[in-house]
Amino acid sequence: MSFYWVKTNSFIKKVFSKYCWDIPNNEKKIYLTFDDGPTPEITDWVLSELKKFDAKATFFCIGKNIKANLALFEKLITDGHSIGNHTMNHVNGWKIHTNEYIENVKNCAEVLDEQEKTPRRLLFRPPYGKIKKAQSKILRNLGYKIVMWDVLSADFDQSITPEKCLENVTKNVKSGSVIVFHDSIKASPNLRFALPRTLHFLKENGYKFDIIH
Repeated sequence: MSFYWVKTNSFIKKVFSKYCWDIPNNEKKIYLTFDDGPTPEITDWVLSELKKFDAKATFFCIGKNIKANLALFEKLITDGHSIGNHTMNHVNGWKIHTNEYIENVKNCAEVLDEQEKTPRRLLFRPPYGKIKKAQSKILRNLGYKIVMWDVLSADFDQSITPEKCLENVTKNVKSGSVIVFHDSIKASPNLRFALPRTLHFLKENGYKFDIIH
């Protein structure tokens, strides 16, 4: 398994200060985010769990998954969640030419724009968190807010236990944290254990759920 930080190092946040890593506040607001959907059954289940806790989240969607699951995508919007761009095909910015990468992001944007109800928020999260400086600069010049994270649940990591996935969040969350889960098939076993318990933990500890604007 590749190396990753569960809690993003403060030095990284300073070096890459033009990215959004967290959203500091004095109201104990946190920001749940979900990458890679919409995915049949899994995203539906996530929406059901969020509703139980009256929790709103930000979903970074893959363009091809939106096209394949339009009704499910519309449900994200009607339920009051925020939507972000996660490229058309989940491409790794480090492994693709900048022009091709930007085109992939624009293709996803076109899919988002085709859906009349999509909130007009220019939010972008690079798949794998990997993006070149030139790619970042172009997207920011186009008006995008590049959203990274403060806490990574690591639900995608099939080598960790569901209990560890839960602990990754509960031991590292603070007011203003941007937390990453994935509404994907790969993450599903860890997600189904960790998400309900995370929501309960956050509610019990006085945290409030907010969307990224």
